[in-house]
Amino acid sequence: MNFIKQNMPGIIVSLLVAVPTWYLGSMFPIAGGPVIAIIAGMIIALFWKDKGICAGGIKFTSKKILQWAVILLGFGLNLNVILETGKQSLPIIVCTISTSLILAFIMYKVMKIPSKISTLIGVGSSICGGSAIAATAPVIDADDEEVAQAISVIFFFNVLAALLFPALGKLMGFCTTDGTAFGIFAGTAVNDTSSVTAAASTWDSMFNLGSATLDKAVTVKLTRTLAIIPITLCLALYRTHQEKKGSLAAEGTGLETESETNSPAKVNLAKIFPWFILYFIAASVITTLCFHFIKDETILNTVKTIFHYLKNTSKFFIIMAMGAIGLNTDIVKLVKTGGKPLVLGAVCWIGITGVSLVLQHVMDLW
Repeated sequence: MNFIKQNMPGIIVSLLVAVPTWYLGSMFPIAGGPVIAIIAGMIIALFWKDKGICAGGIKFTSKKILQWAVILLGFGLNLNVILETGKQSLPIIVCTISTSLILAFIMYKVMKIPSKISTLIGVGSSICGGSAIAATAPVIDADDEEVAQAISVIFFFNVLAALLFPALGKLMGFCTTDGTAFGIFAGTAVNDTSSVTAAASTWDSMFNLGSATLDKAVTVKLTRTLAIIPITLCLALYRTHQEKKGSLAAEGTGLETESETNSPAKVNLAKIFPWFILYFIAASVITTLCFHFIKDETILNTVKTIFHYLKNTSKFFIIMAMGAIGLNTDIVKLVKTGGKPLVLGAVCWIGITGVSLVLQHVMDLW
């Protein structure tokens, strides 16, 4: 009962923000539901300073429901199919991800950008935009304003890519009789799935290719999404190691109480490790095993339907969490501090685009 009393009002508010933004996101896919939700939340926060009894539930939504969303996201990943169909683009994906993460680290050092924002923008640029940020934020314990900052930067370059890349592909001389070259380009160089879809669909429409480009781009994008698993797992292990070191260091400062001094140092690894990442991996493995071993067509179709609803639930939970994050964000402060993160996003975006184009040319894909 205490949980309901403390959290339900805020969860209901987050839900009320999520429902209309879910529909708006389907109407305007270039922006997408998560971005619209976070903007709506920030606008409401301008006029609603004191959250009162809703504060606890809004925080719960931005943290815990976001973790549940990531876990459910795993049910959309059939690892065998994605790897099999994504082999052609795998070298490009590995290089673009590496480029973005390296550039984010360099810019973090050179421009003194806060480490969590640098990590979120680097991961969001290199993997899959909002989903990668959603998965990474709880792992590194990023606060709501840091998440909002990263999402805003990724959104800006998503829109630019969706609008400019079809014209750039034509200028660069991509093949216009099939969608392979531009599909791989969109799948490796555009951040978020919504903008990948928008850019690829535009190319299909420009040259009457049906859905050839879109199918290729989405497959490449899903292959790229797999990088969430090793990167978030590594970040989780690193954070656990750092917190363990910090706990042990605190034990040796002489600031502990007398009862603590007489007892051995204890670090609760189970408490500080973000277990939801392992649940996310488990969901991906379950999906892969089901598609591999289930041969009966009726049962398989039922399983596909269940996974489809779980994946859609994940997307809705992300929108709920982004709305809650917006409600906890000071948009004025966000604008004032947005310069350096925007430069970081630009550097990552340009780096990824350049590497993708060069490697496709080297591999004779255009």
